[in-house]
Amino acid sequence: MCGRNSLFIDQADLEARFDAEVVTDGGYTPRYNIAPGDDLHIITNEAPDEIDAYHWGLIPFWADESEEGIINARSETADEKRVFEQAWESRPCLVPSSGFYEWKAPDGGAKQPYRIYREDDPAFAMAGLWDVWEGNDETISCVTILTTEPNDLMSSIHDRMPVVLPQDAESDWLTADPDTRKDLCQPYPKDDLDAYEISTRVNNPGNDDAQVIEPLDHEQSGLGEFSS
Repeated sequence: MCGRNSLFIDQADLEARFDAEVVTDGGYTPRYNIAPGDDLHIITNEAPDEIDAYHWGLIPFWADESEEGIINARSETADEKRVFEQAWESRPCLVPSSGFYEWKAPDGGAKQPYRIYREDDPAFAMAGLWDVWEGNDETISCVTILTTEPNDLMSSIHDRMPVVLPQDAESDWLTADPDTRKDLCQPYPKDDLDAYEISTRVNNPGNDDAQVIEPLDHEQSGLGEFSS
């Protein structure tokens, strides 16, 4: 799954990386610890030249009141689920990230958080679906992040991972038909994802600063060190 994200690239670099302009009300603020229920900056298929902020958690259209929503959707079955049916068909989006976080639970031990990132890319894109929930007196634009089977790196940490898109597939994700997009929902095939242990400061969403991404003294990185 993907239960915590970050996006702390400078705004000018973010806009240059995705060839899009930040249009978020209140502007853009770098974030090191984005939790479910917070806003995620995304790029939708309807406005591929804009970066806007949507509520992280897709609220079911049948919900009578706003709620936190569904933060992840399994890419293998999203097209079969009523809650995602319309979003899967026509509302893909990119979710920029400077790195996401996952927790490994050793046998009998406390959960250890890891930061997963791309060393050669200060911001990459995860695949998402967006929607708009309409209540009696409010409208909420919302988003969920798609997940898939883990690649070799992630399999030693967790049994799921977000759909990380190769850069040359980002535009295809926004413009392709649903069948083609489903083919793009694969474990990230390249070896340029890396991971290392971080402190449990990330467990508290109130800790939203650069200290969150500092490696532990006994930093582990690289697939070989994760396997045991």
